[in-house]
Amino acid sequence: MQDTQRSASKPKSERPAPPPKPAATPLKAVARDFASPAKMRRRHRGLVLSLLLVIALPSVVTAIYMAFFAEDQFASRTGFTIRQEETGSASDLMGGLAQAFGAGAAGHADLLFEFVQSQDLVERISARFDLMTHYSAAWPGDPLFSIWPGATIEDLVWFWGRMVRVTYDQSSGLMLVEVRARDPESAQAISRLIVEESELMINRLNEAARRDTTRNAEADLEAALQRLREARQALAEFRARTQIVDPQADIQGRLGVLNNLQQQLAEALVDYDLLLQQTTSATDSRVRQSERRIEVIRNRIREERRSFTEQDITVDDTDLPSLIAQFESLQVDQTFAEATYQAALTAFDAARSNASRQSLYLASFIQPSFPQRAQYPQRFVIVGLTVFFSTLLWGVMALVYFSLRDRG
Repeated sequence: MQDTQRSASKPKSERPAPPPKPAATPLKAVARDFASPAKMRRRHRGLVLSLLLVIALPSVVTAIYMAFFAEDQFASRTGFTIRQEETGSASDLMGGLAQAFGAGAAGHADLLFEFVQSQDLVERISARFDLMTHYSAAWPGDPLFSIWPGATIEDLVWFWGRMVRVTYDQSSGLMLVEVRARDPESAQAISRLIVEESELMINRLNEAARRDTTRNAEADLEAALQRLREARQALAEFRARTQIVDPQADIQGRLGVLNNLQQQLAEALVDYDLLLQQTTSATDSRVRQSERRIEVIRNRIREERRSFTEQDITVDDTDLPSLIAQFESLQVDQTFAEATYQAALTAFDAARSNASRQSLYLASFIQPSFPQRAQYPQRFVIVGLTVFFSTLLWGVMALVYFSLRDRG
């Protein structure tokens, strides 16, 4: 407090002078020290020129073409798939002959997908609808969306790929087709022709499968029938050669004769024993006659038994065991031929039953639509994409240029 009072009591002349303030610098001088005024340089003019050439010019040309030259295109849409008949048939019950038709519906859908984009379909549709005249009508006024007159079939197939868009879901087998044309009637007509030709293609596949199945079954049936004929002919020749219709019946007859002889022998022996008990003379004529009878019967029995194994009983010198073996072999061949023929006949009936039905068919779940408004070309989308990609290209070119300039 005292120091404060003491300093306050001092005169102004004895107080220290304040430090001098720095002189104010003018704003113009400060700005002049940091940067000079901006000027349009050569690289700036080149950058603006490249922007006009790379972005503005393509965008303007595209917009003018889309607005004044591009013709309207109408789109007709249709959808179809391949279905296989699921009703059981006689062939399914007897070994699954329906599998002879080859691949399933999914495999045929892959074939149909390729067929819709093939040259074969383009030629078939061109024969019913003049595709070349229709799609070249706007030439040369609209060269981007039309084909030139006199184009080859390969060029037409290429242009067909632009005008017909196919969407295929392999997991479900569904196929969507979009057809573009210059008027609604033509778009719907071409879409209907695609569906009709696809149905004809599926029918041709069915017909080929039917022919193959029926032809194979018929060939098997003919072979089985020929085998049965040969077996029966061999059996008939055997009977004619041996003059025996049924060796088994012949054996039964011979066994009957043998049994009859054995019965007669037993009766003769009984009579002989009774005769010996009634007479005491060994020279009795009745005894000798009974002995001769017994001997004759025994010889006949031995001859009959020998004829079963040794004696030739046919005109071609064949013994009975060999005869029976031949006959049984021929019977086995005939029985097997009859069974084979029956199986082949059943398979042929089943194949013919399959041939009378259509196993694969084209199921159209979206009928060809009739467009009312032109949806193509998508003018705003095309112009927007042109601006986007032009800007992207210009930006990449500018970055590359300045990167090389800074390095160099």
